[in-house]
Amino acid sequence: MARWAMATETNLWPTVEHALWYLERADGVPHRTEGEATLIEFLPERVERVLDLGTGDGRLLALVRTARPGAAGLALDLNEHMLATATERFAGDTDVEVRAHDLDDPLPEEGQFDAIVSSFAIHHVPDERKQSLYAEVFALLRPGGAFLNLEHVASVSDRLHLEFLAAVGEGDKTDDPSNILAPVDQQLGWLRDIGFTDVDCHW
Repeated sequence: MARWAMATETNLWPTVEHALWYLERADGVPHRTEGEATLIEFLPERVERVLDLGTGDGRLLALVRTARPGAAGLALDLNEHMLATATERFAGDTDVEVRAHDLDDPLPEEGQFDAIVSSFAIHHVPDERKQSLYAEVFALLRPGGAFLNLEHVASVSDRLHLEFLAAVGEGDKTDDPSNILAPVDQQLGWLRDIGFTDVDCHW
């Protein structure tokens, strides 16, 4: 595995400072809207309930609910500033609940969902936890439901990793020390082993 995919003990995401750093640049990440648009394309036609893992400021959940009006949402995040920002975004919307939750911990048992989504969040948990998290996601999906994960994965070489950083506007900047990256093909294999069907990388 390339050095970029090595696990780290440094998780900056609980801090307000890291949340502010991310939110300051999130809207300007090149190609991000392409990935979000692709994720939206794969939503089930009927979505009554959606779970957003690592919701951040609620951006992805808002996009999903725009595409599927009337869907009720549960948004989970561990960062206090992100939770406050997401709560402000959905203020007055009784169909959305924003709740504190660390993805290192088992997902809450809140019934089943038609769609479970995530955007640039799961790569912050260790690989063993990724696998158990995916199994929990599978158990929470209704028949015909979809798990859609817009994610940062390990590149197959240092050269391709540097090309990825350039493509998302990071150039030669240092990686987020909170990243614990795993190769996409390995993660697709985990999903298939759990029982997911139609598993692929679409973007």
